[in-house]
Amino acid sequence: MENNSFYSIDRLIEFGMGMSIAQQMVQTMNHAMTNMHIAGTHNNFAHQNSKSYFAILDEKQIGPLNETEVVQLIQQKKIDKDTFVWFSGLNDWQKAENLPEILKLVALTPPPFNKLK
Repeated sequence: MENNSFYSIDRLIEFGMGMSIAQQMVQTMNHAMTNMHIAGTHNNFAHQNSKSYFAILDEKQIGPLNETEVVQLIQQKKIDKDTFVWFSGLNDWQKAENLPEILKLVALTPPPFNKLK
């Protein structure tokens, strides 16, 4: 008794195996593309585009600071909304509260940890 209908167990097994193989192929390709190294792309181009910030702390100019250093100063409450900040592209020093780039860093800064008693 030959059952070649679409719903036969043989067809369902064949479909399932095909899907499984396809999924493995996609995972393999994703892994290969994620780990692909293209010659000439390991330069510091990404680091060249990162902003350097300058700030006025205790009436002295500090910098250049990268984003991580600015976040650390925000956490230490050394940079607040009234701190004057400058980076390339600004015509003049601006208060931190007027700069979306700094407000973004403030928003991403976790609040201080207070251990519950």
